[in-house]
Amino acid sequence: MRQNSTDAINRPATRKLGPLMHLLRFTRPYFRQMAVAVVALLIAAGAVLAFGQVIRVVVDSGLSTGSATALNHSLLLFLTVVVLMAGAVTVRSYLLNWIGERVVADIRKAVFNQVLALDVGFFEVTRAGEVISRLTSDTALLQVVVGSTLAMALRTSMLVLGGLVMLAFTSPGLTGLVLIGIPFVIGPTWLLGRRVRKLSRSSQDRIADVGAYVDEVIHGIRTVQAFCHEPVDRAHYSDQVESAFDVALSRSLTSAVLSGAATMLTFGAIGVVLWIGGHQVLTGALSGGELSAFLFYAVVVAGAVGSLSELIGQLLRGAGASERLMELLEIQPAILPPSQPLTLPSPPRGQIAFDAVRFIYPARPDALALSDLTLTVAPGERLALVGPSGAGKTTLFQLLLRFYDPSAGAIRFDGVDIRQLDPHELRQQLSLVPQDPVIFGANAWENIRYGMESASDADVRRAAEAAHALEFIERLPQGFDTYLGERGVRLSGGERQRIAIARTILRNPRLLLLDEATSALDAESERLVQEALETLMQGRTSIVIAHRLATVRNADRILVLDQGRIVAAGRHEELMAEGGLYARLATLQFQSSTD
Repeated sequence: MRQNSTDAINRPATRKLGPLMHLLRFTRPYFRQMAVAVVALLIAAGAVLAFGQVIRVVVDSGLSTGSATALNHSLLLFLTVVVLMAGAVTVRSYLLNWIGERVVADIRKAVFNQVLALDVGFFEVTRAGEVISRLTSDTALLQVVVGSTLAMALRTSMLVLGGLVMLAFTSPGLTGLVLIGIPFVIGPTWLLGRRVRKLSRSSQDRIADVGAYVDEVIHGIRTVQAFCHEPVDRAHYSDQVESAFDVALSRSLTSAVLSGAATMLTFGAIGVVLWIGGHQVLTGALSGGELSAFLFYAVVVAGAVGSLSELIGQLLRGAGASERLMELLEIQPAILPPSQPLTLPSPPRGQIAFDAVRFIYPARPDALALSDLTLTVAPGERLALVGPSGAGKTTLFQLLLRFYDPSAGAIRFDGVDIRQLDPHELRQQLSLVPQDPVIFGANAWENIRYGMESASDADVRRAAEAAHALEFIERLPQGFDTYLGERGVRLSGGERQRIAIARTILRNPRLLLLDEATSALDAESERLVQEALETLMQGRTSIVIAHRLATVRNADRILVLDQGRIVAAGRHEELMAEGGLYARLATLQFQSSTD
């Protein structure tokens, strides 16, 4: 399953406009607007083509006859076509831009919804900046393409086809010369267009690299400045920007050559046609009006072919962006709800069972994270996990939250295999307080109410009070309405932790997952929050990754993990008497002063 994600991101680019066809499914809800826009487009293109016949009438009937009445009628016909064309262009322009904006907005929402549905394993192998680039720069490029370029390409194609028809109607002989020259114009421009397409994909990839690097540096700005890493980051960023510039320059040069070649070839062909047509007028084989109309259509076709070659280059850029977005939309998440999900007992009890669970992280296929782990946690039991870094403690949490599925074995919640549950229903019964809590760029109300949007303000205040966060929140400039900063930068570590604990208290889960939730607090705050957690854990199943002696002594049972296996289990005193890994960890990690 993971292969789908990585292959989709790294799949070589194609050199076709085909990816743009995927956009058609986003236009289906707006069929009426599309239909009206296409009609307006046809009318506008038809009005342009009608100008050729108007010019013929003006020259042959209005000017050649010397009749003022005939000239007036010809000019009235000219103005009628102008008004018709102006109205059609107005309608076409508005509707096609509206459709473009609407379709791109729908694509943005679809891609973001897909990103939210992707499993955690996907983000192990994909940079956040890459995803952000697809949601921003790719959709911005697509907005231009869908909103204007695609419409212009359609209009220009109609002018080419309609112009050729009118050329044949005006002078079949000269039209044959034009048709002979078309392959010599289209061939080179299409070959250059393929290179533009490839370079456009590379350009978007380089922009994504730049965005990913900026995202990483800004979010780590404190570390960057603390380690005086600014010169290195400036150099790295400069290299990435220059790389993006080089690719963009190559794309721009190829596009410029494409436009120049198309212009030279098309208008060179017109020169040949004008020379031959001029001789036909001199011999009387062609009237002046017919030559004028033919030249008008020739210029229209030539200009349209020249524009079309440039538009194809832009469309190929859009195809690159579309391809990147569609790749993201086509990825199948590794974690999906079953077609017929089971339900948990009501009310849920909070019993957990690991049955011979084996797990390997997708990003680390050579390292076994859990090895045939079997474990049962009784409802209401307080379990402490102890072990060195990489022993598998956090992995247990990840699997319980079903961020991943086991490579082998099964995990059961109240006797139900969690793979048979809707992940949303499962996660509603769990709450995680990580050691490094996540605070969102919002106010205190929204951060505590996160995932419980229906909770009242009074409920939020009670949760904050239980987590001993109420006092410091009310001291903030606007109290609960205070913006806490991106990732909670306006709060101390202990304050962020208490906000996260308040969020958990409000959620009122059946199973608590605590990654030593008091580790970032000072002694007084720890005592207060520990009291709140003691109350919260009463009657609930709790699994705690322990770093403090107070935590392990209050646990009903301690599991000692090492290299993905349970190597010891029991109470603190029992494990200390046994010696071994737990005794060594206790000597290193647990200080008597924290008791």
